[in-house]
Amino acid sequence: MNSARRPLIAGNWKMNAGGQEAMPLAAAVARAAKEFSKVEVVVAPPYTALAAAAHELFGENKSDVGLAAQNMHPETSGAFTGEISAGMLKESGASLVILGHSERRQLFGETDELVARKVGSAIAAELRPIVCVGETLEEREAGKTLEVVERQVRAFLDELAKQPGFGVIAYEPVWAIGTGRVASPEDAQKVHANIRGLLASASIELASVTRILYGGSVKADNAEGLLSQPDIDGALVGGASLDAAGFRKIIEAAHRVAEREEEE
Repeated sequence: MNSARRPLIAGNWKMNAGGQEAMPLAAAVARAAKEFSKVEVVVAPPYTALAAAAHELFGENKSDVGLAAQNMHPETSGAFTGEISAGMLKESGASLVILGHSERRQLFGETDELVARKVGSAIAAELRPIVCVGETLEEREAGKTLEVVERQVRAFLDELAKQPGFGVIAYEPVWAIGTGRVASPEDAQKVHANIRGLLASASIELASVTRILYGGSVKADNAEGLLSQPDIDGALVGGASLDAAGFRKIIEAAHRVAEREEEE
């Protein structure tokens, strides 16, 4: 973590807590986040719970927790049954959107080109993208991790460069998502440093201000080790974000690392 970049901890609820559960979970995260002002905290509920979560986060008990969607369509409107536009997300209270998640790429066939279109549309709508990249187990074992991640980043690099610091990148090795396996802090740092170098090829400013998160079985017991790496600026948390107490411990770990960085 670098003291020049405020750490970001984002909770991706995936296809969970999309109904009545969303309100108490959002409220619990908001209470936890109040204690750790050095960390930006974001939750990403399903579409059906965005408005309910927004009510909890921005209503009477207003909090600083941000609200993200989990996906969006690149077009602003049209005959796209079942899809959601950036404008609709903003009206629901979202200010961020997760794009290119490996589950979208692997299960729904999203290509680098489509992800890049979505990134451009999100930025144009002033919706901050959290863009995911990462390799499969087969690609990792073939020694292609950096090659794959570089290809994915280059697809949307020009879009991020239009507004340095507005977008976020999340490195999520596919083999670590939901498996309990996690990259070692050193291995994750190697990929993050490579991504930082790609950003620098577009501009030094882009590299210095863009936050790069790690995702993939992030939990309270491994968060601090990962976040202590110089190019890891936060975490995109999956299953652990559904437990407010556990998620709080990850936020607390980010806060501790941020305090330590400020003192050095």
